[in-house]
Amino acid sequence: MAVSDFIINSYESTIGLDQIHVSEENQNSLNQLLKEYKHLAILSHYNLPVANKIFLFGHTGCGKTTTAKAIAKALNKKIIILNLGNIVSSRLGETARNITEVFSKAARENAVLLLDEFDSIGKFRDHDAKDSAEMKRLVNTVIQLIDELPSHAFLIAATNHSQVIDTALLRRFQLKLKFELPTPKQLDTYYDSLLNPFPEEFRSVERTYNISYAEAKDITLRAVKNNIIASEEVKNSSNVFENTDGSIT
Repeated sequence: MAVSDFIINSYESTIGLDQIHVSEENQNSLNQLLKEYKHLAILSHYNLPVANKIFLFGHTGCGKTTTAKAIAKALNKKIIILNLGNIVSSRLGETARNITEVFSKAARENAVLLLDEFDSIGKFRDHDAKDSAEMKRLVNTVIQLIDELPSHAFLIAATNHSQVIDTALLRRFQLKLKFELPTPKQLDTYYDSLLNPFPEEFRSVERTYNISYAEAKDITLRAVKNNIIASEEVKNSSNVFENTDGSIT
């Protein structure tokens, strides 16, 4: 299979940092990162490195992919998204070559490369001897690719299972951001942002907490759709009346 078969998306992101919901700590880290890029020239003059390798980890549905897209937009770069779960599990022996091609593409296009399901590089290490040897070669290849990543390119790795990833890989990332379940206050802010575009009569939603942003979005949009449909059904039923001959109009 061609490497293009594994790339989920390669496009210019339209998601801004003001549209993502992250912890205050993560927001501060992202703001600092963008400040450094804004003053990249003077920092480079003093040989001060600016982070271009970020590791996003934590609970599923809490904004890792959305954050990566927002970073790409803030840096005015295209984003290339590669799902490592697909590429590793397909043909393990070809994975190193395929990943190398994607890194080269990101470097050529001055893009942000998002390696999603980054834990896939570590999950297979306990398999049979053949797979274990292949995985070790793959880890070595990825380490080399990260080390050789040009400064104008930008790498983001995302995972829900950071504990299975080789520590040698983790050391390559200058910035690590942890994503946890949002607090009730953060979820209330998110619920409000989802509901505000709709008329007030459709905003009746039973709010659930101790869940991810993705789950909150599903709950909210489903409730809004149900409210809209119910309103339409009431309108339609009120337009049905009997004619004098007993027929229904």
